[in-house]
Amino acid sequence: MIEGPYVVLAVLGALTTGLMAGVFCAFSVLVMRGLAALPPAQGVAAMNAINTSAMTPVFMVLFLGSAALCAVITVVTFVLWPDHGTARLLVGSALYLCGAFGVTVMANVPRNETLMRKEPGTPEAVAYWPVYLREWTRWNHVRTLASAASAAVYLLALV
Repeated sequence: MIEGPYVVLAVLGALTTGLMAGVFCAFSVLVMRGLAALPPAQGVAAMNAINTSAMTPVFMVLFLGSAALCAVITVVTFVLWPDHGTARLLVGSALYLCGAFGVTVMANVPRNETLMRKEPGTPEAVAYWPVYLREWTRWNHVRTLASAASAAVYLLALV
């Protein structure tokens, strides 16, 4: 069993990455399905509004804070190299940093930026909308699974 600061770090890691898994999951199973049911012009406008409003302090602190916490866990683990749970702490961090944060930066955000440049209702936006829905949601599933797996691995580090 891990000891000392690792217990606190693993619990915080599990909580924050688990919360992010919930946010991503809600988007995949609720929000994106609802947007897909709208006419393309309305879907594009709604998603652009969501992407603009997502930049709230609460979301950004949770999303970026989870990444920062995972980075701290990685550094502390490498520097102090605990007797137990080392691999789990590192895997938990890697899952979130690569599978959630990295995918967001490399896959979801570029698609959001492309969609934002399209005027809702134009033929270009209408043609891009089903592609956006399919690709963005697929990558969001990856973020969901990676965040959930990260939380699970952090919890396993506690035992």
